[in-house]
Amino acid sequence: MSGMTSHTEGSPPKLRVGLFSIGLQAYWSQFAGLEKRLTDYASQVAARLGRSGVEIVNLGLIDTPEKALAAGHAFRQADVDLLFLHVTTYALSSTVLPVVRRVKVPVIILNLSPGAAIDYASFNAMSDRGEMTGEWLAWCQACPVPEIANVFRRSNIPFFQITGMLEDDAAVWTEIQEWLEAAQAAHAMEHNRLGVMGHYYGGMLDVYSDLTLHCATFGGHVEIVEVDELSALRTDVSAAAIAQRVEHFRDVFDVQSDCSIEELERAARTSLALDQLVFAHALGSLAYYYSGSGNQPNEDTISSIILGTTLLTARGIPVAGECEVKNAQAMKIMDAFGAGGSFTEYYATDYRDDVVLMGHDGPAHMAIAEGKIKVRPLRVFHGKVGRGLSVEMSVKHGPVTLLSVVEIGGRIELLVAEAESVPGPILEIGNTNSRYRFPMGARQFINAWNAQGPAHHCAIGIGHIASKIEKLGSLLGTRTVRIGR
Repeated sequence: MSGMTSHTEGSPPKLRVGLFSIGLQAYWSQFAGLEKRLTDYASQVAARLGRSGVEIVNLGLIDTPEKALAAGHAFRQADVDLLFLHVTTYALSSTVLPVVRRVKVPVIILNLSPGAAIDYASFNAMSDRGEMTGEWLAWCQACPVPEIANVFRRSNIPFFQITGMLEDDAAVWTEIQEWLEAAQAAHAMEHNRLGVMGHYYGGMLDVYSDLTLHCATFGGHVEIVEVDELSALRTDVSAAAIAQRVEHFRDVFDVQSDCSIEELERAARTSLALDQLVFAHALGSLAYYYSGSGNQPNEDTISSIILGTTLLTARGIPVAGECEVKNAQAMKIMDAFGAGGSFTEYYATDYRDDVVLMGHDGPAHMAIAEGKIKVRPLRVFHGKVGRGLSVEMSVKHGPVTLLSVVEIGGRIELLVAEAESVPGPILEIGNTNSRYRFPMGARQFINAWNAQGPAHHCAIGIGHIASKIEKLGSLLGTRTVRIGR
């Protein structure tokens, strides 16, 4: 999606996906042409897996335990993030376990038949029973999968399956695409540097997070940064740079006529300092909150931060207010899927139209806005110190997905739901605000969502991507709950 590119400073390596196909060496001398035919199947899979941002490590057809052991070492040396195991015909589980056991990454079994069905009439008309067996083996993909699954279960190796046809089966390739996108999201989280600046909003017990648990679940690094550093960076911003940033604001936002030049310049100064802070620490996301009470430079910094954090969010560096680490993670996940990821919470329920009003103060995601984001001045930031410029937007009308990263019982879970962003009146209060209609209705959705115990914030993105998020949860080994399935 245009406008939702990832942070490039210190970019991680490409996602590496391992691919190997399996067969049985004993067959090759018995059935002429079978090995070539199965190798061609494997080449088709390899060709279709290739895509931008993904490096395919293809070790070809593995048909002996010795080759399997060597393949395990090779995949491990290549540092693959995900394995596709392509079943071409019957193969011994001893040609599989040494590979997967050594690599220790998620494995997806591709049980792909070459077509919809064997041509039974042509098959039974064959005069040579040996040739008939060779033809049968070319269609024998389903045969070893129970054996492989049994060995994986007994070895405590989680696995996932895609069953279907090699050609003319859109469902198969949609499923593969979703696994690849989920792996890319997991890879992005693994290499992300999350900045935490300031402290929690006092009293929001649901917002408090276990940073070690986040590192253990998602990987990545948490960088603690100081508000004082941001305030210091503001003092070195030039007047010329401020003027250019104000013009940029006018280009990308719908700046309302009652926004003073003084407030625009104050926001521009902070925006430029934020860019420097993010670059200095190579941040890929940020959670922040600070009151700055009694410290005028810090109060000035924090009360002028919203436009700058909105620009960062649009650049693929999502920023969550109220120091909501869980939601910074959720927003980063949504952004990694190309869905946006904007900070939101329940506002109110419209029972007449059966919609839930959701939004938040603070940063928004420009790339998923319905029209240009409005910039409005506020005399007071409700529940917070200071005054300044705020942003107002609705999420694009159409399909959306909500994601909450939930800390519960000493573990992290993913909570997801799909809805529609629908037109209608919103509260024009200088905050993000949208109307969402859920298939199960507003009442049932709210009860079902709250029953899972999430924090009151969540991330919203465009498109229906719950199935991709479920796959991400599987790759991370964390429970995913989908509301309204």
